[in-house]
Amino acid sequence: MQFLFPPDPTVPIVTDRGMMVDRLRQFFVDASKLPILSGSGSPEGVIAAEVTRLYMDEDGTSGSVLYIKQKQIFPAIQPKAGF
Repeated sequence: MQFLFPPDPTVPIVTDRGMMVDRLRQFFVDASKLPILSGSGSPEGVIAAEVTRLYMDEDGTSGSVLYIKQKQIFPAIQPKAGF
């Protein structure tokens, strides 16, 4: 499984001239190489994936086609991190 780590949020992502720093550029290159998981139906509680992974519901309708895996924010309310 390939993991994608975002750039350090404490470090600027652009130079003084407004150009992307190399770490951000590499992040976008790596992100573009990740395959999108796909299947039929919602991935919630069914598909295991790392945070930021994309899932496309091939049978989805408007508003429920593309899912992004999120990290757990409220453990008491959301016991498992989900899409």
